[in-house]
Amino acid sequence: MREKLRAGVVGATGMVGQRFVTLLAGHPYFTLTAVAASARSAGRPYEEAVAGRWKMSVPIPQEAARLTVRDAADIETMRREVDMIFCAVDMKKDEILALEEAYARAEIPVVSNNSANRWVSDVPMVIPEINAAHLDVIVSQRQRLGTRRGFIAVKPNCSIQAYVAALTPLLKYGVREVVATTYQAISGAGKTFADWPEMTDNVIPYISGEEEKSEKEPLKIWGSVQGGVIVPAQRPLITTQCIRVPVTDGHVCAVFVNFDKKPPKEEILAEWKNFKGLPQLLGLPHAPERFITYFEENDRPQARIDRDIYGGMGVTLGRLREDTFFDYKFVGLAHNTLRGAAGGAVLTAELLYRQGYLD
Repeated sequence: MREKLRAGVVGATGMVGQRFVTLLAGHPYFTLTAVAASARSAGRPYEEAVAGRWKMSVPIPQEAARLTVRDAADIETMRREVDMIFCAVDMKKDEILALEEAYARAEIPVVSNNSANRWVSDVPMVIPEINAAHLDVIVSQRQRLGTRRGFIAVKPNCSIQAYVAALTPLLKYGVREVVATTYQAISGAGKTFADWPEMTDNVIPYISGEEEKSEKEPLKIWGSVQGGVIVPAQRPLITTQCIRVPVTDGHVCAVFVNFDKKPPKEEILAEWKNFKGLPQLLGLPHAPERFITYFEENDRPQARIDRDIYGGMGVTLGRLREDTFFDYKFVGLAHNTLRGAAGGAVLTAELLYRQGYLD
């Protein structure tokens, strides 16, 4: 086994950054050696910088509490303290793109939770069980950046995790049209009920930018590496609505799908049951034992009782049935800050580690 790598979290004071900090505690591949945030937080111990705004259900890990928060823009200092970084900064998109590329050019691999680099054609946007082969494009990205080991890999949007996972093993039947409505938890906005009381007893039928991401990102994930770039798939046609609901964690989706060749229901259930990817085959630390779990009960999956399956890294599905207008409809659920955010990024980093991209 390779030696443990020194990892930093950039944007460590926000909700996703805090989740990264907790997931790295005691990790077998990575040791948290640096935390960074905006200049106003820099210079203080991490436990002081997040005092009064720690949003995790577990205490601050001791190895993180004592770290001095660095300025995220001070790449030279970070380069002395880390071998790679996880990025979850809250900045303008063009600023994030420039910052992540600057880290990569400084020979610091970046695994990002942000959306800024998702549509750069030589940046892999990865759900590790689905499109691990897209990591091959890193060779071309390094040539563009002029780096030996620096690169950027990103995690896709949290809203798509459940239905992309469900549809991937069914692509061979010719998935033609998809309608998906997502019911998204408030932690997806970095909020809790304590700091967003307007969400109590409320539903907001709009999340900025979310529907565009939900419709387009699956096509890049289902695309292929050609000529040193990722070429998105042309099908299926996807339309979505994204709605904020008063739930702490867990994005639920209601999905309708048409096929070129409609498979029997039993065949779909078998595909879901048997679907696994490299994380399961390699036994990665954060890989769920089963990627997809299907519930036969009519009232499952439920956010409150099912989002934490396999440590929040599993996808749960239910209510598969034929529809009047579409071939089938079903319901999915994924934990948005674990599988959909920091956990998915850590799983990607684990795959990068095992495949030698972080050497």
